[in-house]
Order: sequence, then C-alpha cells, then structure tokens
Amino acid sequence: MRIARYCFRREKTYGIVSQSAILSLPGLAKRLGKDVPSTLEGVIENRTGGLETVEELVKKACRKDVESVSTPLTAVSLIAPIKSPPKIICLGLNYLDHAAEINSETPEEPVIFMKPHTAIIGPNQKIIKPNFVKELDYEGELCIVMGKTAKNVTEADAKKHVFGYTVFNDVSARGFQFKDRQWTRGKSFDTFAPTGPCITTENQLKNTDNLTIRTWVNGELRQNGTTRNMVLNVRQIVHHLSRVMTLEPCDIIATGTPAGVGHAMKPPQYLNDTDVIRIEIEGIGILENSVEERA
Repeated sequence: MRIARYCFRREKTYGIVSQSAILSLPGLAKRLGKDVPSTLEGVIENRTGGLETVEELVKKACRKDVESVSTPLTAVSLIAPIKSPPKIICLGLNYLDHAAEINSETPEEPVIFMKPHTAIIGPNQKIIKPNFVKELDYEGELCIVMGKTAKNVTEADAKKHVFGYTVFNDVSARGFQFKDRQWTRGKSFDTFAPTGPCITTENQLKNTDNLTIRTWVNGELRQNGTTRNMVLNVRQIVHHLSRVMTLEPCDIIATGTPAGVGHAMKPPQYLNDTDVIRIEIEGIGILENSVEERA
C-alpha cells in the first residue's frame, strides 16, 4: 500500500495512491459508516486500529464506493507525508561507493546527525537557496518511517517497528557543512529536507536490501545506486539507533546516499537557481523539487 497526504480544494487529507488516482481514506470511511484516524500520523501511531483498520476498510469497499471518493492525481497536490516528525535522523557515509568517491573511510558505527522538522517540504515545493549559500548539493536517500516505539531492539525484530518507507533529499550547504566541526548547520536550513511523494508500507516493500536509487539534475542522471551498497542496512540502522535513543512513531530516518553527489564531481557541480532535482526509488516513487535562490 502506498499512502500519501494531499491537498484537494484547499483541504488536506490522506489516501491510497494508485497509478492514476488517489483514494480518500477518510472519505471512504465516512461513506461506509466506519471510523479511521483523521490524519496519516494517526494511522502510523495506530490510533483506532491504524493500518489494519485501513486495510480492512479497503477490502470491504465495492468498486462504486472506491470510485466515488477517488480523485485523479493530476487534480491534487501531494504534500510531505509527515508534516512534523518527532525526529529527523540522518546517516552519513552509509554507502560504500559514496565513501569511496569522497576518499573517506567506511565507518564501523553509524555516523548520525539531525535535521529540524522546519526543513521538511513536500513534492514540487521549492528548495530555497539563500544567496549566501554557494555550494548547494543534493543527496537522494531511502527514508525509514517508524511505526512503533523502539528501544534496544534486535536486528531480527527491527522491521516490526517500521511503518514504511519514503524518498528523502538530504539537501546540504557544503560550505557550511565542511567549515563546521559538525554538520548540523549545513544540513538544517529551512526546506533542506524534501520528502515524498508517499509512504510505501513495510508489508508491501519487505525487501529493502537491493532497491535502485536514481537522482537526476535537470534531466542529467547523477546518482544510479542501490541499497545493496549500504554499510548498514535497514535492520541494522534501527537496531543501532534504538540503542542510543528511543525511536518513536512518525520519526523518519534518512539512510544515507549513494555515489554521485555534486560535491564529488570533477569539477564539483552544485545546485543553482531553477535547477530541478528528481529522485526515484524503486517501489516508492519519484520526488521532484526545484531550487529558488532568494536574497
């Protein structure tokens, strides 16, 4: 199941994404006289049954019911799947090929940093490049969406705590990132965490060990990687992080980027005003954003 938040006629809601339409889950529930959480966050947090209730609702709906509360994707605006996650946790140097392209050693333990929720934007929203940021870069990443509280979980049990996966762009101001001794400032500007277009649930995307990740800038393919090259896989990431901090429902974890970032190109190719970044992850979808430079 692919679930997304969207805006239709100035109303924000959520639903199931198909190839050409989106099915309003609150709308379907109302039509059938059933209760579902009023928000996608409520589904993730398992309020009033959560995902199981949603899946059962869809199974019982007839074709006429589904069609009556479905809207063409061309008529809606998809928005960030989670508006304000409790935590945005990011991994650095978690791909063998990316560590190699920047001449860095592969870490034995996860290298983590955080982004504020104010960095979140959704599909087709603008990445704002302040004019004092000279080295703006992209990083296409698989993003974990937590579904259950996790503390000290084993690798074997890790995925039981995952709700699903989305696409993430770890936008970075390289000049600030490398000038500081830590990466927070260069990673934390408003709009530097595009996410979307939807969340593919864990029960639909059970194998995350060999997903293709591709990033294009203005139509030029820059990243063409696979999660097979991860240093730590999804299970290991959740295990390691849960030993450090309590992971909560709606936390999102960006799992690192494959080779092909602009900073590592010769010469470096940074993002400029009007550039379009398109990131596609197998089994999830496409996240596209453009850059707008502002004073």
